Amino acid sequence: MKKLVVLGGGESGIGAAALAKHNNWDVFVSDAGMLTAAAKKSFETIGVRFEEGGHNMQEILKAELVIKSPGIPNTVAVIKDIEAAEIPMVSEIEFASSYTDATLIGITGSNGKTTTAMLTHHLLSDSGIDAGLAGNIGNSFAQALLQDKHDVYVLEISSFQLEHIKKFHPHIAVITNLSPDHLDRYENSFKDYCATKFNITKNQTEEDHFLYEADDENIAAGVTQFNVKAQQYPYNNANKNAMFTINNPSLLGRHNAKNAMAAATIAQLFQLSDQDIQASLQTFQGAAHRLEHVVNILNVAYINDSKATNVNATFYALESMSKPTIWIVGGVDKGNDYSSLLPLVHEKVKAIICLGVDNQKIIDIFSPVVKVMVEAKNMNDAVKASYDLSSQGDAVLLSPACASFDLFENYEDRGNQFKGAVRKL
Repeated sequence: MKKLVVLGGGESGIGAAALAKHNNWDVFVSDAGMLTAAAKKSFETIGVRFEEGGHNMQEILKAELVIKSPGIPNTVAVIKDIEAAEIPMVSEIEFASSYTDATLIGITGSNGKTTTAMLTHHLLSDSGIDAGLAGNIGNSFAQALLQDKHDVYVLEISSFQLEHIKKFHPHIAVITNLSPDHLDRYENSFKDYCATKFNITKNQTEEDHFLYEADDENIAAGVTQFNVKAQQYPYNNANKNAMFTINNPSLLGRHNAKNAMAAATIAQLFQLSDQDIQASLQTFQGAAHRLEHVVNILNVAYINDSKATNVNATFYALESMSKPTIWIVGGVDKGNDYSSLLPLVHEKVKAIICLGVDNQKIIDIFSPVVKVMVEAKNMNDAVKASYDLSSQGDAVLLSPACASFDLFENYEDRGNQFKGAVRKL
């Protein structure tokens, strides 16, 4: 029996271990941290050996293949040792793709990938195409293959999941846009981050399709640099909006018009009629924590955009605001440059509530353009402060531009706490 090691026992690790076991690998899971009770139960149920709280290198270096969970940086000792031993290492997306003949649609980008993936899945499913949705959204790809077989999979894929790509081959690939994000992972090299994103096109041929945002200079440079072989479909607001009218609150804003163009172009590649696409665009319900309208209280709109974990995502959120805005911002700064937000903040924001352990950078940058700045230690305090500062006709926007790990488990926890606190007002 061939030996396979899964590094990391989170969601993708559980899925990878289950799929590998199902395909007769001898599987060992190793996690430097502590596993959840649910993870241990999963491994015990499928009969997979595991360890936590450290790595047994003797056991790991017996592997014929290593699957690395996306959260593990490439700089840690265990990865260096595996590379030195020349053991092949792949991502869970790569491993899972070798166990399916389904048509794969891979969607990546700094922002918009969740909405584009959900909308693509919605358009295809609505028309009767047997499509699944997995990857960085919902189930891991490996888990999805075990649970529900589909003819087509729409995969939302992060840059971390595109590391160590060897044969992964989506028939349709999308890069929605490229802006500095996760630079802490790539030693502050935006070039390395872009190169990782372009791994999505690495194995495409002339028979495949590559869609990308036409106005993004970083993608345009990458198309040349990485010798993209697939047929290209650059899209922007101008070139297709004439065909589709989007009257859907879940698709507000210029950035969502672009996400809709990407999804509509994929639907056209599947021969869907413009009439069907138009109808499905109206029934789409957006992603939670992405410009999600929570409630109106005393004619103040409360909007949850907790999924905005980088500056570019927050730029889109602020750009789409049409009311005087109280902006809740802050968290773990991933090397953010906030300067691009200054004109929008000056124009639209009446007060800022900083929600992070260290807010000094945000205060320094925005205090020249916003008179009212408040620091909050937790979500309840932030929401109470927003309520006190708001007047009729205002909006309260949680759009942190930062990761959530200083005060919250993840961006979902942050968004759910916001919604909970708002509903208690």
